[in-house]
Amino acid sequence: MKKRKPLYEQLMLHKRLDRSSFHTPGHKCSDFLPPELLSLDYTELPDTDALFEADGVIRECERSLSVLYGTADSFISAGGCTLAIQAMLRAAKRQGGRLLLARNAHRSAFNCAALLGLDPVMICPRSSNNYTGRVSPDDIEAAFEREPDITACYITSPTYYGELCDISAIADICHRHNAILLVDNAHGSHLAFMKENLHPIALGADMSACSLHKTMPVMTGGAALNVRTPELAESAKADMSLFASTSPSYVIMASIDLCIDYMLYGSGKKDYLCCEERVSALGQLAGEKGIIQPSGKCDPLRLTLNTASCGIAGGDRQQEYFSSHGIDCEFCDGENAVFICTPFNSEKDFDRLRRAIEDLPPVKAPARSVRSRTAPSKAMTIRSATLSPSETIPVSEALGRIAADTSCPCPPGVPVIIPGEMIGRDTIQLLMSYGIDRIAVVRGEAEKNK
Repeated sequence: MKKRKPLYEQLMLHKRLDRSSFHTPGHKCSDFLPPELLSLDYTELPDTDALFEADGVIRECERSLSVLYGTADSFISAGGCTLAIQAMLRAAKRQGGRLLLARNAHRSAFNCAALLGLDPVMICPRSSNNYTGRVSPDDIEAAFEREPDITACYITSPTYYGELCDISAIADICHRHNAILLVDNAHGSHLAFMKENLHPIALGADMSACSLHKTMPVMTGGAALNVRTPELAESAKADMSLFASTSPSYVIMASIDLCIDYMLYGSGKKDYLCCEERVSALGQLAGEKGIIQPSGKCDPLRLTLNTASCGIAGGDRQQEYFSSHGIDCEFCDGENAVFICTPFNSEKDFDRLRRAIEDLPPVKAPARSVRSRTAPSKAMTIRSATLSPSETIPVSEALGRIAADTSCPCPPGVPVIIPGEMIGRDTIQLLMSYGIDRIAVVRGEAEKNK
């Protein structure tokens, strides 16, 4: 029989599975958010303020958010981190020069580049083991030397696997070249509350997009735009309103308010430090078993395990293994399993994850990724390709065609191919390994490089 309320009923079925959530959102569907929150679904009223003309309670909430993160100003987003990313790129556009953009950016950044007509200078991260790797300060310095008209640099840190860039060094380079540093910190809102303050703003970034809901006790869609300097803060709210809905969710905004109170006046900072110790112990346990994890400085609350080295490869097999231990992962890419931990994971959750690590088979040999790490060649600007007439064809027939849209698995949302790039054999292989079998290409372009 057809379900009358298919989404609602499926969510209720999933809830009854009683799995341990090591994925977003950060509140883990715990009782931190009070039940009466759902009864506060109001709109702009004389006494409830208005997000993009805020001068009352919402502005007071944003000032508290600024105190929490130590910024010149901070701004609430009820439209997720995407809205904060869009505002950062609007600020980059206003700088007047070119944008240096890391190729491992989220698809929302490339979509916004198309809307704003940005033609970025691309820089690729240096891969590490089986992971996406970090953008190197040396490569950023070299990019400024090659392209002296760069006025803004946009990077992602942490990566989906938890790798952290050297923000301090990159910020110094950008400021020496009179450029601003923008950081997609979607998965790192909690980094300000670790033993070492690893938040991009504290390390010198000029703006950061922080997806509060991913690792903090905030409803999905709750995010923040953090701004280090008053000059950039002046136009930030207007930049956000250019892209945002005129009907922001008061329920989401109220959940941000509750989170700020918890972090500023409650046990939040202590709870996050305790969680950091627990995740460190789990990482040490995995290390003692020889399981490959990302090297270098990483997000203290993210656990990334290369299960392929233990003989558990393929996304379905990975999911089945952890499901058998009562766990839902954030992401399995066929080689690595990613777990997002927060203080709202229960004792039972951490016990399940510890047992799952203990039960992993012995490491056989380090598994090496066969996925392409080099960016495809550029044939058109992002905007031109996005706005060109297009057609959707099988990936297997796309060799030599020009992509007309971002194509990627989500999670993690990092495009395998972006609009304007030429589709090569490596790209086809990678897309098909992710189960992507159709792709939008620019219509009328002759097939090349077959």
